Amino acid sequence: MVLMKSLVTVLLFLWYTKPMKLKTRLIITFLTIVLLPTFLTITAFIFIGGYLTRSQQELGFRNSDYSVMIDPAQASRHISDEVFLEAQELLSEDPDALENPEILAALNAEVMNRSSYILIRKNDQILYAGNEQAASIIFDSLPDFSAENITRDMSHSVYYDNMNKLVRQMDFYFPDGGEGSLFVITRSNTSSSKILLIDMAVAIMIILIITSWFLTKWIGRGVFTPVNQLNIAMQNIAEGNLEYHLPENMEGEIGELYRNYEDMRLRLKESTDEKILAEKQNRELVSNISHDLKTPITAIKGYVEGIMDGVADTPEKVDKYIRTIYNKANDMERLIGELTLYSKIDTNEIPYNFIKINVKAYFDDCAEEIRTELESRNFVLTYLNYVPDDVCLIADPEQLYRVINNIISNSIKYNNKARGVINIRVREEKEYIHLEIEDNGQGVSPEEAGRIFERFYRTDASRNSRTGGSGIGLSIVKKIVEAHGGTIWAVSNKNVGLTMHILLRKEAHA
Repeated sequence: MVLMKSLVTVLLFLWYTKPMKLKTRLIITFLTIVLLPTFLTITAFIFIGGYLTRSQQELGFRNSDYSVMIDPAQASRHISDEVFLEAQELLSEDPDALENPEILAALNAEVMNRSSYILIRKNDQILYAGNEQAASIIFDSLPDFSAENITRDMSHSVYYDNMNKLVRQMDFYFPDGGEGSLFVITRSNTSSSKILLIDMAVAIMIILIITSWFLTKWIGRGVFTPVNQLNIAMQNIAEGNLEYHLPENMEGEIGELYRNYEDMRLRLKESTDEKILAEKQNRELVSNISHDLKTPITAIKGYVEGIMDGVADTPEKVDKYIRTIYNKANDMERLIGELTLYSKIDTNEIPYNFIKINVKAYFDDCAEEIRTELESRNFVLTYLNYVPDDVCLIADPEQLYRVINNIISNSIKYNNKARGVINIRVREEKEYIHLEIEDNGQGVSPEEAGRIFERFYRTDASRNSRTGGSGIGLSIVKKIVEAHGGTIWAVSNKNVGLTMHILLRKEAHA
């Protein structure tokens, strides 16, 4: 029972344990195929043999082993030889020993546990029978007394009677001259052996079926079920459902397959999301371009018609109309230029010319170039450079200037103050150069500050001609900064102003 409980405990542990590697499963399967049927077969043999043994007790037999059922003839010879030898010793010591009921009872007790009993016949009467019920049935069929058997050894003949018993005989004379025969009668159990074989065959078949069922369910639970789940997941992928995910707690080879599937699903989902976003942005781009080109084209068309119709009837008006047409054409050219530049940056087609530049000298020159334009637009520029003279960085001067110029242009475009102010500060922060460009314009809300670098995102919903544009200026800035290995972010409050922060890594010194 202890072994059975242990086996059940092991099976339950295997059934409910976490998923394991296939190699471990194969080893456990092999051991289970070998050990489980063997253990269950032995158990079945013990129970079936015990049942058959108990059934013999109807005739007074008791059996403590299975030798009688396995080889009854050999067992009978062995049992009777022991009894005959002991009987001869008793007779040599006391000729009356085989007439003593106590001695006979003790002698019979020795063989009763092995499905045997003794029978003493004196002349033609039963003197003693270890199993009176069985003896009364077989007595008339027992062999007659033969004086020749007395001179032989104990290897008397064995015969089967019609009751399926093995009988061995030893003849002797009683002290009073009476003819005596000692019989050792053993149940042959041929029918019991057949029953045992049939029952064991059925038990083995049941054991094999149970073992096969358990292993099939166990392997199916650990292998086929996860594979079917993976197959369902792949079908969902094929149908375009990228939200179907598999459990993440699987271990072993199946767990690796699940994780590989999840990596593939996430990459496909990311790629699909990017594609959808790109399509959406392309639609927005077409809409933006259509609107932004339509405005200057409409203006150009209107002024040209004014000239053609003679509305501009003075040289001054003609000159004004022509200048307006020229400015609108420049706006269109700028818009197309931005789109072309962004397309090149987005596809990594724009070549960068990275060189070593002196931070102080470079930003000083940029500030001087910007100052002239700002003063013409009634803006005040404050420029402060705290970086030492010998600090350098690796950058593309042209593209870095484009970054500064785009930010300044945005500050001018969205400034609603009577007098605009722009502050440029350059600082050294450990291994970085920190560039700050601050304005006093209308600014954006903190929530919008995190989105102004997105493609085509515009905080000005009215899209009027003064603030019109493609909405990609700051996205170009972000891409150029990231191409330099830097970082850019914005800090702003509505109607207070906006500050752009740019971090660029300094030149590494050997």
